[in-house]
Amino acid sequence: MAHPITILEQYWNHTSFRPLQEDIINAVLNNDDTFALLPTGGGKSICFQIPALIKDGICIVISPLIALMKDQVNSLQEKGIKAMAITSGIKYSELDTLLDNCIYGNYKFLYLSPERLQQDIVKQRIAQMNVNLIAVDEAHCISQWGNDFRPAYKHIAILRELQPSVNIIALTATAKPKVIEETIEALDFISPKIFKASFARENISYQVISSEDKMYDLERLLKKHQGASIIYVRSRKLSIDIHNHLEKKGFSTTFFHGGIPTKDKQERLNQWMHNQKQIMVATTAFGMGIDKPDVKTVIHINLPESLESYYQEAGRAGRDGHTSYAFLLTNNSDEQLLKNQFINSLPSLAEIKLIYRKLCNFFQISYGEGVLSTYHFDFSAFCKAYDFGSSKAFNTLQILDRNSIIKLTQQFNYKTKLQFVVSNAAMFSYLETNAYLSTIVKTILRTYGGIFEHQLAINLSLIANKASTNEKEVISVLNQLQKDGIVDFLFANTDSEVIFLQPREDDKTINRIANIIEQQHQLKKDQVNAVLSYVNNDQRCRSRQLLEYFGEATDQDCGKCSVCLNKDTKLKGVSIQSIQKQIIQALENQTLNSRELMEMLDFDKANLLKAIQELLEHEVIAITVANRYKINHT
Repeated sequence: MAHPITILEQYWNHTSFRPLQEDIINAVLNNDDTFALLPTGGGKSICFQIPALIKDGICIVISPLIALMKDQVNSLQEKGIKAMAITSGIKYSELDTLLDNCIYGNYKFLYLSPERLQQDIVKQRIAQMNVNLIAVDEAHCISQWGNDFRPAYKHIAILRELQPSVNIIALTATAKPKVIEETIEALDFISPKIFKASFARENISYQVISSEDKMYDLERLLKKHQGASIIYVRSRKLSIDIHNHLEKKGFSTTFFHGGIPTKDKQERLNQWMHNQKQIMVATTAFGMGIDKPDVKTVIHINLPESLESYYQEAGRAGRDGHTSYAFLLTNNSDEQLLKNQFINSLPSLAEIKLIYRKLCNFFQISYGEGVLSTYHFDFSAFCKAYDFGSSKAFNTLQILDRNSIIKLTQQFNYKTKLQFVVSNAAMFSYLETNAYLSTIVKTILRTYGGIFEHQLAINLSLIANKASTNEKEVISVLNQLQKDGIVDFLFANTDSEVIFLQPREDDKTINRIANIIEQQHQLKKDQVNAVLSYVNNDQRCRSRQLLEYFGEATDQDCGKCSVCLNKDTKLKGVSIQSIQKQIIQALENQTLNSRELMEMLDFDKANLLKAIQELLEHEVIAITVANRYKINHT
């Protein structure tokens, strides 16, 4: 049997393990049921991949994250390791072949979603496989009190019946003690070996900054802490807006969100990974499975939805062990915005039943029918057809997805594409006899270069606006051009796909998961309240607050978070009076605004503003008409 370090060197080019990795691997090789809690960046995947490579047979990996499955399979294949992922959209005949390959084709890894374990063909073939290990990734999803609970995870226990002699390793980055206990029980562990790395990230300075001008503070932080950075935002539009703003200010940035084509995602990721771009502005779709060790700062422009997600996202900083920073910018409006997005937009059971029923009607699914049927899905058209608010409708679809009623996949590969298949001369000759088409055709030619040489993705809305018409008219013209043999036109009116996992039974379908939905709603409320408590508590060390949230007690302050630094300033005798003295000195021969004073004096922002306010109240300084501070000599 090969030694774990030999496999690590052969495939990963590392000569040593991270903390706990080798102990976890040895427990797995000893056929122990194993629970591994390794915070983000701790190298969880190696803990099951190395034992699986050492043992004869195939490892079954259960994961809810399709993108992460694909990333890991691609990474293994690049190393010359045979691995596959069975995701949605695979035909029965293809599934049959893939499962046969797992039995006879010397594959080492089979990645599955938990929903796949409900299929008879999958269960039958797993029973025939030479399985050497079962790995359950994101294992907290099995607990009803875990972040992002998925009822389908309860089906994982069927693997115990299919492969009774095979041990299981459960892995997660964020789990409270109650969640760990419930996960171990649900997976029927016997004498489990439990490994828990500390949640402490001693090299990260967690800082909450009160900001009335987030763009200004963002620029200030990026200038002060130069290096690879991630800026997390809540929306796709904001990722683009902040990227454009920073580019105009001279920063090296790119942006990332779920709607970007795969090719562009990879290009932008490579630019950032290789430091060709310093700053990545991203939605929370970015970061999972990405290990860039030299990230200097992670900045949250919006409040996170939970401390679990915040800890994971902030934890992408400083994986090289060097001092790094996790900044959270907040202002007076953030609390209500967070509640509006994650609490007030939670649909009631009645609303979920209505939206589910209308979804079935939208695709004309009869009562008792529809199981495993797949449809291209235009979400905007669905909301418009039934006058649903997009936020509540989308949250409902996510609830249905999480509870295995449907599978909602945002594919972003159904693009409307066009190519002119005749010569330039032939096309203009055609327009002479079909002049009514010329405006739209010429608009396309002026918008998309190379459309005679290549099939290009086109934006119908953009073309319609430029041609002063509507999308319906553009589509009509393109269909006519296709009919006349002038273009090759591939029309796609959707970027999503929905799969119905259960037959339609209207209210009965929802009643079966009603208790789970209520519990999920309560969990979401508790998570939002925990975030607000963390943000508003400026008396207790930020790092200690995070550790205690995850059930890890400590009596040591970190010494580097915003709370500790503020306390340290007071302990060193930097009083409000001493700050006021330096403000007066700075204003002796010039007028300055608060931003300039902050950059010049480098004090804690809250203390600086307090010092300025007291000087104004005592009329030691005054405000000019240009909103600048000056010494009051009157």
